[in-house]
Amino acid sequence: MVSPTPAVTPAPAVTPTPPTSSRRPATPRTGPSPALRKIMTRPRRPTGPRPAATRPPASRPPGRTDPRRPSPRRIPAQPPPHPAELFTELLLLVLSGQRPVHAVARHIAHTAYDDLVRLAELLPLRSVGGHRPAVQRVGHYEVRPGVFEVFARVGAGPALRALAFRLHLGDDERWRCTAVEVAGPGTQGH
Repeated sequence: MVSPTPAVTPAPAVTPTPPTSSRRPATPRTGPSPALRKIMTRPRRPTGPRPAATRPPASRPPGRTDPRRPSPRRIPAQPPPHPAELFTELLLLVLSGQRPVHAVARHIAHTAYDDLVRLAELLPLRSVGGHRPAVQRVGHYEVRPGVFEVFARVGAGPALRALAFRLHLGDDERWRCTAVEVAGPGTQGH
């Protein structure tokens, strides 16, 4: 007896699939969708190495004189400000309440610190009518080498005050304030 052979069914035909891509399938468009807008307006940068710069060098070749491209101007060095100007600004900040007294403690000597604390409580150089105080003029007189008498006019709107102080140059070559006074309307000659 011959055994029956099982029937062989043919395998379904395999059709090659196209490679997948990140693009969506094309759909017919009837017009721009109001919900979709173009976001990117610049082309993407290439990921490879950057090309060499094509801009010409900023300096001239040696020996070239070109009136269209003048040489850079050199700004002369400014002399440092006089200690009278620096101390006037520091005292203005303290006496107007913009900085605490201990911020200038290392620049004040002897009893001048006590005078400055007393004056700072009164705020003699405070803002007037919304106008912040500003130094209008600074002058100084050298009493002897290493000692300056300094006077300044400080204005805040229509109000004017006079600030006077003395500077001494110490043995460590640092300037220190040794006396402070403020005069003007409402200060009673402090």
